[in-house]
Amino acid sequence: MTPSSDSATASAASAASAAAQEAPFPNRLSTRIVVLSTVALALVLAMISGTLWLSWQLEGGGAAINDAGSLRMRANAVAIALWEARTGKPSQVDAQMRQLDETLRELRDGDPARPLFLPTDAGIHAQFERVAAAWNHTLKPAALSDLAASGGEPSTYIGLLSGFVDDANRLVSLIERENARKTAWLRISQVALAALSCVGTMAIVYLLYQWFVAPVQRLQDGLARIEAREFDTRLPVETYDEFGHLTQGFNRMVAELQALYQDLAGRVDAKTAQLAAQNRELATLYEMAAFLNTPGPAESLCHDFLTRVMREFDADGGTVRVVSPDDGNLHLLVSEGMPESITRAEQCMPAADCACGGATAEAPVVFGLMAQPGARAAGGESGLSGAFTQRCLKAGFVSVAVSAIVAQNETLGTFSLHFRREREIAPSGVQLLQTLGRHLGVALMNRRLVALGRQLAVSEERNLVAQGLHDSIAQGLSFLKMQVHLLDGAAGRGDLDEIREIVPLLAGGVEESYDDVRELLLNFRTKLGPGKLRLAVEDTVARFRRQSDAELTLDYRDEDGPPLPPDQQLQVLFVLQEALSNARKHAEALHVQVSVVNARDFRLTIEDDGVGYDPADIASRGESHVGFHIMHERARRLAAVLTLQSAPGRGARVELVLPAASRMAA
Repeated sequence: MTPSSDSATASAASAASAAAQEAPFPNRLSTRIVVLSTVALALVLAMISGTLWLSWQLEGGGAAINDAGSLRMRANAVAIALWEARTGKPSQVDAQMRQLDETLRELRDGDPARPLFLPTDAGIHAQFERVAAAWNHTLKPAALSDLAASGGEPSTYIGLLSGFVDDANRLVSLIERENARKTAWLRISQVALAALSCVGTMAIVYLLYQWFVAPVQRLQDGLARIEAREFDTRLPVETYDEFGHLTQGFNRMVAELQALYQDLAGRVDAKTAQLAAQNRELATLYEMAAFLNTPGPAESLCHDFLTRVMREFDADGGTVRVVSPDDGNLHLLVSEGMPESITRAEQCMPAADCACGGATAEAPVVFGLMAQPGARAAGGESGLSGAFTQRCLKAGFVSVAVSAIVAQNETLGTFSLHFRREREIAPSGVQLLQTLGRHLGVALMNRRLVALGRQLAVSEERNLVAQGLHDSIAQGLSFLKMQVHLLDGAAGRGDLDEIREIVPLLAGGVEESYDDVRELLLNFRTKLGPGKLRLAVEDTVARFRRQSDAELTLDYRDEDGPPLPPDQQLQVLFVLQEALSNARKHAEALHVQVSVVNARDFRLTIEDDGVGYDPADIASRGESHVGFHIMHERARRLAAVLTLQSAPGRGARVELVLPAASRMAA
C-alpha cells in the first residue's frame, strides 16, 4: 500500500469507527435477525392460516352440498310416504317432513362442529331462500292437503315436486361452483406458499451471507495477510453492526502489531538484558546464600561477602561495619579497596557522622556523597562537609551506596560500596542490596546464636563438673585437710601411735580422691555416637564390677524403640554412672540390678539391696546432695521423669523414663 492509501484507509476506518459508535440500535445484527425472523414467521403463519381457512370453508361447503342434495331425496321420500298412506300402510309423512325441515334448518343456521355452512355468496343464499320458501309455502302445505284427502293420488304434491327438485339442483350447482372456486384459491395459495418458501429461503441465505459469511471472509483474508506479515493491512468498515465494531478492533490490533513489530528487536534486546540481569541476581543470591551457610569466622565470612558484592556491582571499594551494643558506634570489621588512611581513621566512628551510618532496618539503602541528584545524603547538608565524607572525597570516591545488615528487624551493621565515578543503581539493584544485607544479617545472627549456645552448653557442663567435684573430691579433700591438721597436732606432741593411725587414713583418703578424679575424667570425656549406648552401658557396668565387690546384673533389651541420638545417650549414661557411683560409695549393697528397656518409652532402672536412705532427709537437704541434684538436672535436660525410691535398710531404686514424645531422632 502507498502512504496515501494507508492514510485514506486510516481516515475511513476512523470515520467508520465514529459512525459505528453513533449507529442507531436497529443496525445491530441481533435486531436484524429478530426483525427478519418475525417477518418470515408472520408471512408463513398468514399463508398457513389462509390455507386452513380455505380448507375449512371447503369442508363446510362439501357438507352443505351433501345436505342440499339430500333435499331432493327427502322431497321424494315425502311423495313415497304419501303413496303408502293411500294404500293403508302406516304413515311416514310427518317423519319425512320433519327430517326435511331439520335439513333446511341446518343449512340456514350451519353447524361449526361438523363443519356445515352455506358459502357466503349472496346468490347461494338467495337460491336457498327460494328453496326454503317453496317447501314451506307451497310443497309442504300441498303434502298436508293431500294427506288429509280421503283417497286418490297426491296429485297436488307431485305436481309441485319437480319444480322443488329443480330449485334444489340449482342450489347444489351454485354451492359446487363456489367450492370449485375456493379449491382453485387453495391450490394457488399452496403454490404461493411453496414459492414464498423458496424465495424466503434464498433471501435469508443471501442476507445471512451478507451479514455473516462475507464479513468473516474479509476478516479471514485480513488474518491471512497479517500471517504474511503485511502489517499495513486495513479492512474497510462497511457496516455499523457488531462486525463493524469487530473490524475496527481488527484495524486497531493491526496498528498496534505494526508498532510493536517495528521496535520488536529493541524490546527483545531490552527484555533479554533484563532477564540476564535477573538471572545474574538470582545466581548471586543463590551463591551468596550457599556461601553464607558455610562455617567460618565472622571476619572471613564478611570479607568474602564484601568481595563478591563488589564484584557484582563493579565497586572500587567497600567496607563492612558492625554496630557496637555498648555505645552504638560503627566498628570497621573488614574493608576492601579502601586507602589505609580511611581504614585507620574509621575503626570506630559515630553512626551519624557518615553516610555509612544512615542505613537502618526502616531505611535499608541510602546513597551518599554525590551519587544521585536529589538522593538523600547521610547527615543532610552537613554530612557532605563532615570529616568522614571529606576523607572519602579526597580518596577519589564520588558515590557510595550503603545497605543495612538486618536480622529480625534489628540493624546489626552496614556494608558500603564506594565508586570512583558517578553511579546509579537500578531499583532491582537496590532490592538486591537489601536482600544481601538480610542474608548477611541472618548469617551473623546464626553465628552469634551458635556461639551463645556453645557458651551455654559449656556453662552447664562446668556447673555439672563443679557439682561433681563438690560431691566427691571436695569432700575427700576436706577429710584430708582435717586429717592433716590432726597429723600436725600429733607430730607436735610426738604421739607416734596417733600418727600411725592417721597415716593410713590419709593414704586411703588420697586413694579415694584419686579414684574419684579418674572417674570424673572418664565420665566427662565420654563421647557417644549413634547406636553406641549399649557398649557404653556395658563398659560402665564392667568398671563398677572392678571397683566394687557387689554383684551386678545387667538386663539390656532393644525392643521396638528407635535408637537415641548421641546427646540423649550421653545424658542417660551420666545418670547411670551417677547412680552406680552412689551405690558403690554409700549403699554397701551385695546385689545391684541394672535394667535398660528401649521400647516406645525408654526406661532405665538401677536397684540395689543396700542400706538405703531416708527420702525426707534427702529432701530437707535440697541441693546440698549434689549426686541426686545432678541426676535431676540431667533428667530435666532430657525432658524425662526421674523417680528415686528408698527406705532405710531396704535398698534404693532409681528409675529414668523418657517418654516417646520427648525422644529426638537419632
